[in-house]
Amino acid sequence: MKDFGTGRRMARGWALFALAGVLAGGCGSSSSSDSQNQQTQTPVGAEDQERIEKGLVISPVTLNLTGLDRNLVGLGSYIVNSQGGCTDCHTYPPYSAGGDPFQGQPEQINTANFLAGGRPFGTGIVSRNITPDAQGLPSGLTYEAFLALMRTGREPGGALLQVMPWPIFAKMRDADLRAVYEYLRAIPAAQPGSVPTPVPPQPYP
Repeated sequence: MKDFGTGRRMARGWALFALAGVLAGGCGSSSSSDSQNQQTQTPVGAEDQERIEKGLVISPVTLNLTGLDRNLVGLGSYIVNSQGGCTDCHTYPPYSAGGDPFQGQPEQINTANFLAGGRPFGTGIVSRNITPDAQGLPSGLTYEAFLALMRTGREPGGALLQVMPWPIFAKMRDADLRAVYEYLRAIPAAQPGSVPTPVPPQPYP
């Protein structure tokens, strides 16, 4: 039951991050005496600001920016929702009923189970719930543990991640991974979903 990421087919998309220029400044929040319930903003350039604003717009769920860096959250949303395809594996099912673009329907992300995992990959591997826990930590991980996981592919207990293309993530900058982490802190906690069992065809009367 161990997995933290998207399927192998998403690895090519994540390779774009190695070429993407993102934060021009540091990756932490302001060092001022801002109280914990205030937002901070990392200084960025014009191109980065465009990504940030786009990320804040395309997030399919309402974000809680209290105490977080708005720019990092926006950039993280841009990476997760427009480049990473994280919902393919971490949101199950990824689309709401009638909202599957692969069926020619207008896209509608499954917001009720957004990034809450639950997708089976066989051999006991299930995508992990990466929404915040009761302490506000994505998948229960501190940033340091999250960073180590993405760099090495090993969970805190030492198990090596499968399915998740961590070798691609490992090439990303700390600033990119920090942005992803901050976005995961800002999304609402959720529980894994399930695909309804198909109704068997009824005999003709």
